[in-house]
Amino acid sequence: MLVTGATGRIGRAVIDQLLDAGVPVRALTRRPEAAATLPTNVEVFTGDLTAPDSLDPALKGAGAVLLVWTAPPQTAAEVVARLAAHVRRVVFLSSPHQTPHPFFQQPNPMADLHAGIERLIAATGLESTIIRPGMLASNSLAWWAPAIRAGEAVRWPYGAAQTAPVDDRDVAAVAAQTLHQDGYTGDYVLTGPESLTQAAQVGLIGDALGRRIAFEEMTPDEFRNLSQGTAPNSVIEMLLAAWSAAVGQPAYVTTAVRDILGTAPRTFRQWAADHGSAFTKDS
Repeated sequence: MLVTGATGRIGRAVIDQLLDAGVPVRALTRRPEAAATLPTNVEVFTGDLTAPDSLDPALKGAGAVLLVWTAPPQTAAEVVARLAAHVRRVVFLSSPHQTPHPFFQQPNPMADLHAGIERLIAATGLESTIIRPGMLASNSLAWWAPAIRAGEAVRWPYGAAQTAPVDDRDVAAVAAQTLHQDGYTGDYVLTGPESLTQAAQVGLIGDALGRRIAFEEMTPDEFRNLSQGTAPNSVIEMLLAAWSAAVGQPAYVTTAVRDILGTAPRTFRQWAADHGSAFTKDS
């Protein structure tokens, strides 16, 4: 099994899941030095999605590939063609852009990229599984941890927006299982088990730390100004539009994690308890 994006949050966890299941693992990385963090029993290949011919050594004999797209779209068609030439199955880490919920229906350049890659995969006739994580619980590490570590209030827009954060570990477990076991061709939207406002999520992090964390509403314009340079403007606008659309209605929640793994998805409370140290001053 070949894992692309092998040193990223999801890819790295997928590797651990596959090794625990006794599955031989190959990892693709753009930078050989990044492979130093991988287990020694992982076969590492250097390759880049922007240079499709560099993938051939890793793909030959791989059988199945977890595709995590981390490059511009220009080489997508050639990469997918190479997958089709070498392997029988691809698991693609996509996004829930087909989900009939306003949160996921806002203009989103990444969703457009994912949709295009899905069409390319479908045209090849490859055996494929599309997994679509919703909001990842770990996003809160980037969004809220700096203020929480500093002992400050979390200032954020659309505190009443409801999402169903899914634990990265559950996403990785689903990806690993659908990669090395047959019978999972199809399309799966992965969410956590409950709809929570953003303010409530901050409250649950506070519960994990044993203290109250104040939540203060920020205006969209304040968010735009503070986010300058941290992400493309299109991403900032997508997030604001999605959160705005999610105010006043429950998040979209699926049973896909339970259906595939046979166990309930982790709650955000569980995630916060397991990652409490990341929100403390000494982390």
